Amino acid sequence: MPKRGYHHGNLRQALVEAALRLIEQKGPTGFTLSEAAKQAGVTPAAVYRHFEGREDLIAEAARQGFLMFADLMQHAYDKYQPSPLAAFEATGRAYLAFARKHPGHYIAMFESGIASNRSPELAAAANRARNILERAADDLSQQIPADRRPPASMFSAHILAMSHGVVELYARNTPGATSPFPPEDLLETGIGIYLRGLGLIEPDN
Repeated sequence: MPKRGYHHGNLRQALVEAALRLIEQKGPTGFTLSEAAKQAGVTPAAVYRHFEGREDLIAEAARQGFLMFADLMQHAYDKYQPSPLAAFEATGRAYLAFARKHPGHYIAMFESGIASNRSPELAAAANRARNILERAADDLSQQIPADRRPPASMFSAHILAMSHGVVELYARNTPGATSPFPPEDLLETGIGIYLRGLGLIEPDN
């Protein structure tokens, strides 16, 4: 029987998909290239025709993830135009939705230790995703007087940090981490508190 990896005609992508499954199961450092090759149905030597090593394979998974992430964020941003507030809040929800739907990509992107500037292609994909949230933050922050307005990059970094924290603690079934509230509610109320602090939404009565 021919090796499955050669039969499907796209060995490079089959290896990425195998790596994503292994990342979900074992983490980014918990699998070997041999395991990825086995899942793709080829010999370990065949991997090196496409990737220099495990980190190179994970970096490609991260690059593809950032492209998908950017598309999702852009869709959320565009859908709620022309309201800067609705568009900004939608990008936050999109972050959580992506982490839930694509955990292997998410881990490769944010938890693998792979630097986003490892290659120009990975850096471009990561920057595109970050720039969408920064643009949404900049749109919304224009409503703040200039002397009290945080830089858009700081604004978006705060929201990214909050979103990542909710994902890590409550959205991916972290052992021992439970919350009486859904992750979506935690993120929405957290962003609400942050925006109230900036004077961008009215305080609760």
